[in-house]
Amino acid sequence: MGTSEYVVPAGWAGRVAFVSGGVSGLGFGIARALAEAGMRLALSYRNEDYRSKAAAWFAQNGHEEPLWIKLDVTDREGFAAAAATVEAHFGAVHVVVNNAGVSVFGDTAEASYADYDWIMGVNFGGVVNGVVSFLPALRRASGRRHVVNIASMAAYLSGPQAGIYTASKFAVRGLTESLRYNLVPHGIGCSLVCPALVATNAWDSAFRRPAEFGASGFGDVNADELTKFGKAFEAGMDPLEAGRRILAGMDADRGLIFTHPEFAEDFAAIYQDSLAALPQEDAPAERLEVERMRRAANKAALEGKSISINDLT
Repeated sequence: MGTSEYVVPAGWAGRVAFVSGGVSGLGFGIARALAEAGMRLALSYRNEDYRSKAAAWFAQNGHEEPLWIKLDVTDREGFAAAAATVEAHFGAVHVVVNNAGVSVFGDTAEASYADYDWIMGVNFGGVVNGVVSFLPALRRASGRRHVVNIASMAAYLSGPQAGIYTASKFAVRGLTESLRYNLVPHGIGCSLVCPALVATNAWDSAFRRPAEFGASGFGDVNADELTKFGKAFEAGMDPLEAGRRILAGMDADRGLIFTHPEFAEDFAAIYQDSLAALPQEDAPAERLEVERMRRAANKAALEGKSISINDLT
């Protein structure tokens, strides 16, 4: 979807969206795409310089200045306060985009508790905090509403150098796919977004690691190696292009949004490997019935029925 092919989705003007990490990288790309659609924005940030540059873009392009909220996504009290502030300021909240994350590379077999606590706390815990804090406001609002959780292609594709990052994105995937079933009866959409390479500085998280998580099992950061790796991100998709694709997927109420096309080979291999791993035998009729009921309950949930455990047996 090139820029010349892009049509701004209609029907979102005046809707209120909160984007975590919305002043740089992919988050800023998403924020700009939402602004193009006429949405009113609240953006969280940590870096004052990034916030200032983002503010300049909104002013230069004639968009309403966002509500700026300084926030560490691991701060649950701060997140709850942010949700209350956004709702009080705008009168409603219709969209929450859980975007902020960190990526650290190293041998997972050498990882420390601090490595797990930091990466999982930001990448998965930050999404949890956004969901728990903002869903009550979304449920009080009316009309088009949506939860967008940013994961990564790492939610599907594992590798040897980003095990904890991958685990965190698998967790975001599982949470989002399940949450979608629960939100349909409330008229709230829910999308899992799995971007690949985007032209951002997402690669340099290790340089900004908080001191309280300093006891890494990965050893000292090799700045030269990491900077060399970061050059690969220069080939990434423009963040605004990715943001527009995400908005288009949200507008279409897609549960799964892929922004990049280059993974057919990987998904074909996952499909073949998964089928090959299944035992080649017939399952008992009783178990087949349990799985039939599970599939039927999932289908009914996506059609708007509120599902209880009684629907599974």
